[in-house]
Amino acid sequence: MGAAAVALALTVALAQAASHLVTKATEAWPLLALVGLVCAVALAGLRIRNHHRHRADSERLAHLRITLPELDSMGDQEFEYALRDLLVRDGWTAKKVGQGGDQAADVIGVRLPLGRIVVQAKHTRVGGKVGSSVMYQVKGTAGPVHGADHAVVVTNGTFTRDAIVWGDRHGVRWVDRDRLNLWAHEGKALHELLGLPARSSRLSWRRTA
Repeated sequence: MGAAAVALALTVALAQAASHLVTKATEAWPLLALVGLVCAVALAGLRIRNHHRHRADSERLAHLRITLPELDSMGDQEFEYALRDLLVRDGWTAKKVGQGGDQAADVIGVRLPLGRIVVQAKHTRVGGKVGSSVMYQVKGTAGPVHGADHAVVVTNGTFTRDAIVWGDRHGVRWVDRDRLNLWAHEGKALHELLGLPARSSRLSWRRTA
């Protein structure tokens, strides 16, 4: 068979194959369209469900109130999650980050124009006290490590006098049992309770170090 005949035969074969593919694609088109429609509907349904879930969570947190006995009965992890939820209730975008090696940050939140907040949680037995060493640790990591504009230590107990004096002097805010009741149970926003300023205060970490 000559080269011309081979070329002709190859052209015919390719044309037949192309025609076959077109025919199959035409036959399959309704099925492909149906699959695409099903996927689109499923995706839309997932988005709607996530939207409703987010809305329900937001509405639940908007009315969140936690009593001191409830906080006392929590474990350390539950306490940290509760503080995160309280921040979210107050309008912060917050997440729990506390774990081994967290460098004195259990919850981190962001809220404009207040900036970034780091919360160190100290869950203790009723009557327990938080000492100055916690304040030193938070001071050393809040700004340099976590880029915080505000650092807060929260406990369901109390603070020693030295811890309060040192924290007030060096910009580490504190929430003891009485303040925690105002925040968690009475519903007062944390930034209002502590009088947190806008984020321009970050330079204070250097000035008071």
